[in-house]
Amino acid sequence: MLKRRRPFVAEINVTPFVDVMLVLLVIFMITAPLMQHGMEVQLPKESISPIPLKEIPTITLRSNKKIFWKQEELANLMGLTRKVEQYIEANKDGGVYLRADKNLDYGFVMHILSTVKQAGVQNIGMVTDPAES
Repeated sequence: MLKRRRPFVAEINVTPFVDVMLVLLVIFMITAPLMQHGMEVQLPKESISPIPLKEIPTITLRSNKKIFWKQEELANLMGLTRKVEQYIEANKDGGVYLRADKNLDYGFVMHILSTVKQAGVQNIGMVTDPAES
């Protein structure tokens, strides 16, 4: 009895390829959200070249959490909201600069940013000191 050999099949078997692609898809679906959140980094101390300051108000946040509008100390966030709303009524497309002490709590600075945005300011510039050479 003679064994008949089967002819070679010249087709690509895609099943292993699909298996590998599905595994990679699952891996990326799991790791993608982790890459977008909370990694500890030290921010660089260098800065970009200075831009010319415009004549717009500056909100200053001191390390003791005192809030200043231009040079005037404000008692609370309501005072800041009133000042910003008055400014926006006079300057519809106005913006403000924010100067915050580097030792302030990040949450506090973000709360101030949120308050200023809710009061109607669309453009907020962050002020920094130039890096030392």
